Amino acid sequence: MGEGSLVVDNLVYLTAAVICVPIAARLKLGSVLGYLAAGCIIGPFGLDLTKDPQATLHFAEFGVVLMLFVIGLELDIKHLMKLRRPIFRGGTVQMLACSIPLFVFFFVIRLPWEAALVASIALGLSSTAVAMQTMAERKLANTGLGKTGFALLLFQDIAAIPLIAVVPMMASAEVSGDSGWLVAGKALAAVVLVVLIGRFLTRPLLRIVAQTGLREIFMGFTLLLVLGIALLMAASGVSMALGAFLAGVLLASSEYRHALETDIQPFKGLLMGLFFIAVGMSIDFGLLIEQPLVVLGLLGAFSFIKLGMLRWIAGPLEIPAKQRWLFAALLAQGGEFAFVVFGVARTASVLPAPWDGLLTLTVALSMALTPVWLIAHDRFLTKRNENQRDADTIEDDSASVIIAGFGRFGQIVGRLLLASGVKATVLDHDPDQIDLLRKFGFRVYYGDATRLDLLHAAGAAKAKVFVLAIDDPDTSVALVDTLLEAFPGLKIVARARNVPHYYELRNRGVDIVERETFESALVVGRAALSALGVGKYEANERANRFRRMNIGMLERMLPHMADEKRRVEMAKNAMNELERQFAHDMRTLSEHGDLSWHNPTYSRD
Repeated sequence: MGEGSLVVDNLVYLTAAVICVPIAARLKLGSVLGYLAAGCIIGPFGLDLTKDPQATLHFAEFGVVLMLFVIGLELDIKHLMKLRRPIFRGGTVQMLACSIPLFVFFFVIRLPWEAALVASIALGLSSTAVAMQTMAERKLANTGLGKTGFALLLFQDIAAIPLIAVVPMMASAEVSGDSGWLVAGKALAAVVLVVLIGRFLTRPLLRIVAQTGLREIFMGFTLLLVLGIALLMAASGVSMALGAFLAGVLLASSEYRHALETDIQPFKGLLMGLFFIAVGMSIDFGLLIEQPLVVLGLLGAFSFIKLGMLRWIAGPLEIPAKQRWLFAALLAQGGEFAFVVFGVARTASVLPAPWDGLLTLTVALSMALTPVWLIAHDRFLTKRNENQRDADTIEDDSASVIIAGFGRFGQIVGRLLLASGVKATVLDHDPDQIDLLRKFGFRVYYGDATRLDLLHAAGAAKAKVFVLAIDDPDTSVALVDTLLEAFPGLKIVARARNVPHYYELRNRGVDIVERETFESALVVGRAALSALGVGKYEANERANRFRRMNIGMLERMLPHMADEKRRVEMAKNAMNELERQFAHDMRTLSEHGDLSWHNPTYSRD
């Protein structure tokens, strides 16, 4: 019966995720909100399809553990030491800035000072799971904002040790059990033990396991390592995620780093999704219905204080001005560790019983609100930031070339033209980048290139060539329509993000369209052939032949874009023709006895 129930629960989780997450992604709400919605629907206050959401939540916390382990693998000790200033300085600023006003709020509403202190510190923590997942989806992890956010989240996990020590110390002697100092000592001992295991024991064991040549055993040992360290830390009263992170950092310079990361990734993704589903299931809508004004008041006050304080400290933390509200929205929620703190505080009789449920519900709802804050930021603040600066006044100096979009693609085009003595006017909409480029002598102007008045001011009526390097396909196509209507004699050289974008541009009559990764991929292909022993001339000929075949195929398919069956048939014929040409080349090489490159023997040394 138990096994059947487990299978049914897993089936429910997977079904809910497969339905809700794609819908949320299609609506551009983010995967986190999709998982939370799935949990709400199948939870005890929805369809009630599963039991014991708290048990599911505890199990799913291993997703956060695996995520921190993978993050640790991407850092070595030297890199971590470089981050010590943003971790400890920035983390201290964030914790104080958020916790102090929250403490004042709870004290004002007559919560005992001990409970107010615990609640304010716990709510000052943010969700590592929600914030890191969202930053990964938005490709912010390697940006300045992402690195600062990660440093703050790491500090919060470190701060878990003294926080766990403080809570029992506030309890009465009869209830507290172990003293706070004993708890802190156990936690410190556990951290030291993890460091010793990671430094001296793990690598020899990994080497022994790897020598078996059995991938599944290596994967099993990886999971055993991470989960064992996590449970050791949990038994010592320390954040499991912190222990996993330390283990990852200690293995970051190991030769097995990439294998470990590859094995962990699938489990991490599934358990992270399950964690968010469990949070959605744990939202107590019954309490929300019974005390709606209290719950919404707590949620509103908490969100207002934390959003405001995060926005305020974003400047001192050197977050770019246009990203400060985004930074606040990413970290404004309560953290998963708050669930643990409130449970410990309740057991130690530090937190009154009604407040445990109210604060737990507030944290869960704040997690669900994070995607909402981000949507609001994207729809309102992003547009306002883009429009808050007026377009630059452009002096019409009859530049022969106009470049629209000066990102990674447009910069290369612009630098080549400028190095060749060609005067170019550049239009872009990133104020920070424009100011930077101007320092190096680039003539770059801020403005929306699709605006007809700006195009006239830039001298489009007199220019000879318009280089279209905008990365967004919809904006690119809209700009082409404007140019063709207003400046029919202007030669357009366009960048295409992909094949559909290529067809959109070609259908509008743009003759010169280059796919942004096509030529670089051909260069890599030629280099690979040369490395295998093919002569440079022959490798170049093969790449040119492939280019002609590929472009010819696209051009032949252009009139048949509405006929999918015909397009598929033509694509197959083109590949068959290319295969026949290569087979012919192979026979020619075979007749001349030059096939040594085709079947190389690789050394594993």
